[in-house]
Amino acid sequence: MYLTSEKKQELFENHGRLKSKADTGSPEAQIALFTYRINHLTQHMKKNKKDYSTQQGLLKLVGKRRKLLNFLHKTDITRYRAILAELNLRK
Repeated sequence: MYLTSEKKQELFENHGRLKSKADTGSPEAQIALFTYRINHLTQHMKKNKKDYSTQQGLLKLVGKRRKLLNFLHKTDITRYRAILAELNLRK
């Protein structure tokens, strides 16, 4: 499996707001998790161009990440800019 529980814990530690394994609900941690999954599915879609169910799931994940980024942009612009810089995302 591409996303083990150890990898999830590592993502939450590195990008979570409290820098602990228990911080799974902060927007930064969720955005990091979605970004990891999006990158994995993007690689899958490059090999399997006609996998439409994966394509639909990928688009839903991108939409969820965009909503979280918009929320973070409205509430705290400095955290928004920090997460964009950490994950090398662009608007």
